[in-house]
Amino acid sequence: MNKQVVVAYHGHCFDGMASAAVLSRLLREVESNELDITYRGLDHQPGGSHVPEALLTGEINAVVDFRYTTSEKLGWFFDHHVSGIVGEAEQTHFAADTSGHRFFDPAYGSCCKLISDIARERFGCATPELAELVRWADIIDAARFPDARMAVELREPALQLMTVVEVFGDDAFLAPRIDALAKGRALSEIANDAKVQSLFAPLFEQHQRMCDTIKARAQLHDGVVFFDLVGSGDDRYNKFIPYWLFPESRYCVAVTASKSRAKISVGSNPWARVVRTHNIAEICARYGGGGHPVVGAVSFKPDELERARTAAQEIIAMLRA
Repeated sequence: MNKQVVVAYHGHCFDGMASAAVLSRLLREVESNELDITYRGLDHQPGGSHVPEALLTGEINAVVDFRYTTSEKLGWFFDHHVSGIVGEAEQTHFAADTSGHRFFDPAYGSCCKLISDIARERFGCATPELAELVRWADIIDAARFPDARMAVELREPALQLMTVVEVFGDDAFLAPRIDALAKGRALSEIANDAKVQSLFAPLFEQHQRMCDTIKARAQLHDGVVFFDLVGSGDDRYNKFIPYWLFPESRYCVAVTASKSRAKISVGSNPWARVVRTHNIAEICARYGGGGHPVVGAVSFKPDELERARTAAQEIIAMLRA
């Protein structure tokens, strides 16, 4: 009888999807090839993100590209977010692990690349057929695009898949695609699939409209772009649009709202001419959020929109200082 495995990953995220696929290859190499893997996407929640204990139902449980959990059920763990391990209790628990199956390195631009490197260096598990997936996960999550235009025009198949994943990245959509990627199916084949392309077409039209909306609403002062998308009819946007519209900017702060949360998104311009001087993850952590030194977010309850707007103005003042 096959061993039951749960891989919890950052949902609605290209790097989360890619991380789950690469980890699946590692698990089949190290644990057993006879595994039944269930994929469970996780989203950040108002007041702080966590891994629900109820999701960890496997004989082997793994968490990738998401916050650490001190659950006794946790087997494997990989993350690269500065806010991935928070507080003394989590740090002590992580440090006490002797399994050799838990890895945390905020120096990495993507969790997928962290898993790929550890798989090769620690476990002798090379995955050349997943190299393109790993490469694109690192480009996307670490914003290693040559310029903002490439990130906004969305011509590359991987960027089209990224756009679809960010909207339709629940388990029903992603689980079979993660499984296919883990088994060596080409990233381009997944991205050019008729279903993915049929979902991308209207999203691209919406993306173009959002470019116009942000252009109309955004304001740049003292190197910080700010815009509020509440009431625009959409709470999702390509995070590189502000830097394409305002190449002279250093940072961007945006407020959005949906039925599930009010949100502040904070980022730094990867192509800025002036060196970044603020750690965005640390700033977001002050409000219960987190992320990376270069990009982060804070989630509030749906009825806390005004609180989110106030916090956004405070963050803008910090970034301008």
